[in-house]
Amino acid sequence: MIEQAFVQILLMLGTSVAAVILFQKLHIPSSLGYLMVGVLFGAHTPGPVIDVQQIREVAEFGIVFLLFTIGLSFSLPQIHALRGQVLSLGTGQVVLTTALIGTGCWLLGLPPATSFVIGAVFAQSSTTIISKQLTEQGEENSRHGRLGVAMSVFQDVTAVPLIVVIPVLGVLDDDAGVLFESLGWAMAKAIVAFLLVFMLGRWLLRPLFHSVAARRSTELFTLTVLFVSLLAAWTTSQLGLSMAFGAFLVGMMLGETEFRHQVESTIRPFRDVLIGLFFVSIGMLFDPAAIPQNWQWATIGTIAMLVSKTVLVALIVRWSGLDGLTAWRTGFLLAVGGEFGFALLAIALDVNAIANQYSQIVFTSVLFSMIVAPFLIRYNHVLAGLLVRRSVRRQNDPETLPVSADATQHLHDHAIICGYGRIGQSVGHFLEEEKIPYVAVDLDSARIKEAHVAGEPVYYGDSSERDILEALGIDSAKLLVISYDDVLLAKKILHHVRALRPDLPVMVRTRDEAHVDELRQAGATEVVPEVLEAGLMIASHALLLLNVPFKRVVRRMQQQRAGRYRLLRELYRGEDVFSDNPNILTEDGLRSVLMLPGSRGIGKKLSEFAFDGVTVSSLVRQGSREEDPLDVFIVEGDVVVLFGAPGTLDRAERLLLG
Repeated sequence: MIEQAFVQILLMLGTSVAAVILFQKLHIPSSLGYLMVGVLFGAHTPGPVIDVQQIREVAEFGIVFLLFTIGLSFSLPQIHALRGQVLSLGTGQVVLTTALIGTGCWLLGLPPATSFVIGAVFAQSSTTIISKQLTEQGEENSRHGRLGVAMSVFQDVTAVPLIVVIPVLGVLDDDAGVLFESLGWAMAKAIVAFLLVFMLGRWLLRPLFHSVAARRSTELFTLTVLFVSLLAAWTTSQLGLSMAFGAFLVGMMLGETEFRHQVESTIRPFRDVLIGLFFVSIGMLFDPAAIPQNWQWATIGTIAMLVSKTVLVALIVRWSGLDGLTAWRTGFLLAVGGEFGFALLAIALDVNAIANQYSQIVFTSVLFSMIVAPFLIRYNHVLAGLLVRRSVRRQNDPETLPVSADATQHLHDHAIICGYGRIGQSVGHFLEEEKIPYVAVDLDSARIKEAHVAGEPVYYGDSSERDILEALGIDSAKLLVISYDDVLLAKKILHHVRALRPDLPVMVRTRDEAHVDELRQAGATEVVPEVLEAGLMIASHALLLLNVPFKRVVRRMQQQRAGRYRLLRELYRGEDVFSDNPNILTEDGLRSVLMLPGSRGIGKKLSEFAFDGVTVSSLVRQGSREEDPLDVFIVEGDVVVLFGAPGTLDRAERLLLG
């Protein structure tokens, strides 16, 4: 029996490793890979079957540790700091979506408890999918990108009360009085648990971890973290509440201490493995054979989720004071279902708060939404543009300070700044110091009003629209600066600019070198990678502090910019296969090639080799760099340092080694 269980575990782990590698290679969230493994080893598919109960008993601790780490990230001071926009928007989205979907299900005849569970599950969004897709398309630092990720992360906190409420629903009849009484008791217990953990955490946790840290024992620190988190989980379990709730509370307390980062680092391996098992156990509950019977309802559920969340998020973001385009773009980001919804669904199944038939429909609906999600996020600007009419985006209300030809007709040989955030304002102030006329355009109405009152020439408008660029006087402009980090919008602006003014110099800001070539091909005259420029400035200050002459520092900076930051791009990439950067495997980098006995290059000069797309950075002999590497005869033991793309580096290495 033990041998059979051991074989099953090995089979499951091996399949999980293969699935995660495959899904990461395809840039698909690993959680979906674990779900697929669960489906393969579940009772509803042919092939080996693993006892789901045994897996669930262990995997439940994955949710415990997940909530523990969420608590670390959202301590009381941090939640207080977020009490403004993010807290109100995140909470409002979850509450309104749960209420709207839940009410709709109840009107369709579903039990109240089931309706509530469906609404709560649909209210969650996948932070993993949102952040990964935004990073791939270069929108992670855009206004809608930052807001969407912040709201999706904060949803995890708002899900904590749901973890308290859902177990209560499973033991209730349809009697409303019993419902409210039980919920009242659950909330009272939650308050008692909070006060208990809060007081003990304030009095005991910090001294305890100080004492443990003084021992300088990693083993002891790990044991203490496990003990504290599981003790809190057991405490709330004894009160009739979820174990995950206790773990979240103690995580909040530890999040206020100086040990927060070390605790998170210690618990992460346990959390990641157990969360994987948790999603495997959820996948085992899914019955693929039910899709032909339920696909109509699942499709309706997916549409209801996507539409309701998009509209609700757009409305509350618009209500908060942001422009309509940003509101709709944020709505499309958060429309997707989330992995935490699966966790809530599993909890509801455990306590019989939802029937298996409905759970299959809900599971399929969330899965469908996650499949559609990359397309919604990828084309969020196009879709938002279709919904926000030009007359609304550029209304004639003088309070919005719209762009008009009358306001800019006096400008000539001026600069146009697209986006008036931190970078755009800095550029504008320097231009003003040099008495160079400029005009800026942005979609943040509050920022525009403040700047306009201060006498700065900034107007409301979408710079990716052709008629807005014409109204800004692109025909007589001398320079156009795209100051925000949004690759898709930048390419759209470049398309219009090259159609209207092929000769106009355009400077584009980007975060790093990943999109430099892409933007240059789209028509950018100059692309400024923010990360590389920061590295350049830090290096220049370091040289000045080391008493390097100022003129030499300036000359080196100019050489780097002229050479497209080659020295700053010459990095050893390593094997960062888990990087969120989708271009990590294609970016230029350095590679060290050790000349082994029998290598083809021994006895030859590097200048004799025709390296295609690769440059020789240096030749190291016995720990010292040769001054002129191209004209030195290679000997055994030399290290040749090459710079280029991974594919070209492979070919160059084969040429040297033979």
